[in-house]
Amino acid sequence: MTSSASNPASAPASTDPNRNARLTEILLVEDNEADVRLTREVLSEARLLNRLHVARDGEQAMDFLRRRPPFENTPRPDLILLDLNLPRKDGREVLDEIKADPTLRRIPVVVLTSSRNGSHANCYVVKPVDLHQFTEVVRTLEDFWLRIVALPAMDPTP
Repeated sequence: MTSSASNPASAPASTDPNRNARLTEILLVEDNEADVRLTREVLSEARLLNRLHVARDGEQAMDFLRRRPPFENTPRPDLILLDLNLPRKDGREVLDEIKADPTLRRIPVVVLTSSRNGSHANCYVVKPVDLHQFTEVVRTLEDFWLRIVALPAMDPTP
């Protein structure tokens, strides 16, 4: 599991609309290192202040979300980007557990997959093979889920 803070595009502090913005927590559940690296790079150039957390398999994702050791002090993510083809616990199982858990089900889940089966996801995106298209997909997800959509407030975390 890794985390990194991403800063918005450079702007003078007085005109930066994100200066007082809340940090957006994103959980990427992905075992492919190239996809992790590319997602991290695209989000580092994001217009919104964000912190990307990475779980490398389904078991680690559920430990993170349920705040089991060693993740007791991790923040609740505002958005989950979930690959379906994961080791240890399949992404479909992770999605079923998230949607069955009253404390997790309100977190938007975007399935990133090479197949066309999104089941209980809020939406699914077929992973593009082309580097430019992948970059555009991540930017579009950021714009839609973190700038356009107004999500209901999360209940205080248990």
